[in-house]
Amino acid sequence: MAEIDDIQTLTFEQALAELEGIVAKLESGQAALDDSIRLYERGAQLKAHCEARLEAARLRVEKIVVGAQGTPSAEPAEFS
Repeated sequence: MAEIDDIQTLTFEQALAELEGIVAKLESGQAALDDSIRLYERGAQLKAHCEARLEAARLRVEKIVVGAQGTPSAEPAEFS
């Protein structure tokens, strides 16, 4: 569980950078099978963490939307 706990302390940017590094290693095909499996598991955990961080940010943005008269209003945020 230590690996999952350390992921929880990562910022979105840190987790994304690590995930990109894992993808590059897996795509290179240079890792042994056991290492590839370990990397894939870590990548799945990082992906879930990034998705959770993005969802939390989306919810925060929905709370901050400001109307035309400068009054705050809660509107759904749409991300494309």
